[in-house]
Amino acid sequence: MPPESRPFTFRTAAFALVLAAAMAATGAQGSSDHDRARDAVQAGQVLPLKTVLERLEREHPGQVLEVELERDDGRWIYEVKLLQSGGRLVKLELDARSGEVLKRRDRDRDRSRDREQRTQP
Repeated sequence: MPPESRPFTFRTAAFALVLAAAMAATGAQGSSDHDRARDAVQAGQVLPLKTVLERLEREHPGQVLEVELERDDGRWIYEVKLLQSGGRLVKLELDARSGEVLKRRDRDRDRSRDREQRTQP
């Protein structure tokens, strides 16, 4: 191999190693969040997402656009974004242990009316 091609090969290999390490670190973080959520469900701290979505379908019908599970001040919270009939966007915060709606925010399609409701703890 000519000497001028060795640095290129070394740089390419070094770049590949750095890229692989970055991808592994990113994947490890994602699986960590997934593992924490699974552990919380198994420990009974959080209702399974399927259970929460079945309840929501009965009480707050609409197309689920987004779901997040977050820990807020020691409490697990499901944040759910729904698209309801007529183009109404509804954002719900639910106690992840009980499924109780803690906060509801409605936004009409034209965004001229924005309403937020909180339930008392």
